[in-house]
Amino acid sequence: MVHATTTASHLAAWQSRAGTLPPVLADALAVCAQNGVNERECGDVLDLLAMLGCDAQTQAAALWFEVARTHPLVWEQRAASVPEELQRLVAGQMAAERVWALHAQRPPEGGSEGLRRLLLAIIRDVRVVFILLARQLARMRAAGSLPEDERQELARLTRDIHSPLANRLGIWQLKWELEDLAFRYLQSDTYRRIAKLLDERRSDREHFIRQALTELGEALRAADIRADLAGRPKHIYSIWKKMQRKAVEFSDLYDIRAVRVLVDSVSDCYAALGIVHALWPHLPGEFDDYVARPKSNGYRSLHTAVIGPHGKTLEVQIRTHDMHRANELGVAAHWRYKEGGSGDADFEAKIAWMRKLLEPRNDDGELAAELQTELLEDRVYVLTPRGEVVDMPHGATVLDFAYHVHTEVGHRCRGAKVNGRIVPLTHQPHSGDRVEILTTKVGEPRRDWLSPHHGYLHTSRARDKVRAWFRRSAHEANLAAGRALLERELKRMALPDVDLAKLPAMVHLQTQDELLVGLALGEISPGQVTRLLQESQQPHEPPLSTPLPAARPTVFDHSAITIEGVGNLLTVLGKCCQPLPGDPVRGFITRTRGVSVHRANCTSLARLARRDPDRVIEVSWGHADAQAYEVTIQLNGYDRKGLQKDVVGVISNANIGIIASSSRLFPRTGEVEMRYTLRVRDFEQLSALLDRLAALPNVVEARRVGAG
Repeated sequence: MVHATTTASHLAAWQSRAGTLPPVLADALAVCAQNGVNERECGDVLDLLAMLGCDAQTQAAALWFEVARTHPLVWEQRAASVPEELQRLVAGQMAAERVWALHAQRPPEGGSEGLRRLLLAIIRDVRVVFILLARQLARMRAAGSLPEDERQELARLTRDIHSPLANRLGIWQLKWELEDLAFRYLQSDTYRRIAKLLDERRSDREHFIRQALTELGEALRAADIRADLAGRPKHIYSIWKKMQRKAVEFSDLYDIRAVRVLVDSVSDCYAALGIVHALWPHLPGEFDDYVARPKSNGYRSLHTAVIGPHGKTLEVQIRTHDMHRANELGVAAHWRYKEGGSGDADFEAKIAWMRKLLEPRNDDGELAAELQTELLEDRVYVLTPRGEVVDMPHGATVLDFAYHVHTEVGHRCRGAKVNGRIVPLTHQPHSGDRVEILTTKVGEPRRDWLSPHHGYLHTSRARDKVRAWFRRSAHEANLAAGRALLERELKRMALPDVDLAKLPAMVHLQTQDELLVGLALGEISPGQVTRLLQESQQPHEPPLSTPLPAARPTVFDHSAITIEGVGNLLTVLGKCCQPLPGDPVRGFITRTRGVSVHRANCTSLARLARRDPDRVIEVSWGHADAQAYEVTIQLNGYDRKGLQKDVVGVISNANIGIIASSSRLFPRTGEVEMRYTLRVRDFEQLSALLDRLAALPNVVEARRVGAG
């Protein structure tokens, strides 16, 4: 039967040697002595943390949390005098209490993986996990005296949260005992049946392992093979799990007892295998060579089963020290191999980082620095009103959450609460936030939810659901919506009349109707269409009596403009038309300012070309990403208090500089016209800015000023 392998000492055993302990731990012990705490549990936790090699700060934080839990007023009075590092460790344990409460509230069919991930997401210091595991084991050891319902809930929490975490972190000393204790209380009849089948006490099995290690060690030394040997008996929960996984009876298991052999080289692996088979009879069909043929996850080891001392079966695993380290910390981490599962790469990387901190380290300063590093998390784990955990990518909004819950919830969503507070649909919740979606009885999504500039939806899954809704709507309505979007974009970007006939083929479509439907469904953005138009459009020939000179072959880069046919001259952008990257452009060689670059349809350029046609040259845009360009935009709307402040705020938040501004108010109608001359990076930045400005209250139109 399961029993504690370490002496569950009372706290007095630690307090008696407080004079030899670090001050931070001695102070915590003194506070515990002054205020009643569960001495047996606290002493057991300290013993387990010491076995894990945890530092004095970790042990002290475990004691301070017990004080904070049982005597909150004492903690409130003393917290300010406690080092900041300990305060963070105590706060992490308090945060974990939220997960325990959520576990108790979850529906019977609810999964626990989300809660395990939420736990790691809200804990910023891996040492908190060690404390949580040690405290849970101490409580499980004493669970026999608890009422049945409390014992069952504690065992379920251990099975769902703590045992898998101990397994994933590789803390085997705690993992097996947590698993066995939880199994003992949750499935007591099965536990007793397997214990009886073992037909021996655990101490007898441990004696068998020691005898096997002695015999094998002597045989390896006689063969001059240097090896480190270790072993432990299989535990009752592990035996039951393998019986379930392989669908076999107890008598068909050959690895109830196992030993591990670590050697220096691959050749020593096979030499040790020969020694094992010479020492004990080999069981046919029970040999796996994962050294020559590693598992798909990179796991490498030799596995064999033999008839060991006293005629009992024994599994032997043989590998090099390097293989062992790789198996423990690499892509073939033991928890992956044992659980047979596969998680997302970001989560596995986080677990691997945490496990590396378990390695002995000579540089205490380096270890402390790593412990202070916040764990990066690319997922957020938010809660439904019922306490269920929803896993979403970082950057997801409450509207993404609504669609994750159910498609109809997303369609009918008109608001959201986070932790009881009303938030906009673009709000991005954090791990641990509780999200409630406010819906209407009959609703439908809005087309602007598909616009990336508005920031409503982050996940492609939610966007696909919105598109599917609009795709099911009337075909004519989609055509009209797409046509309106395109006309609006052409107008606000001050583009001339263009031929749309070539556009469908440029986006791999057959007809203009397909293009318009794609615009309506958000599969193609209006900015993408206008950019393609600009890139494909040949410059319009101005009405010149003399043809423009042919382009000469010399081509070179200057800033973001490529000038054809001239040397390295200064280039300036024409203020009359303010061309942007993507606009069809031509250049005019001035007498004093180098080459003046204009939009191809600029009326000023046409006048200059009629007067001096030989000075008109071909130019094209280059690729200087950091170049800024002047452009004038105009906003029309109705005046209100703070309107200009909001407009300037949107421009500033977009990291766009304002060169000049002017506004004009029409008192009789309340209308206002605002103009801003800006320095923008490129066409895409301007398009996104106009989207955000047009979304401001009282703004009717935001567009680029046309050519002069």
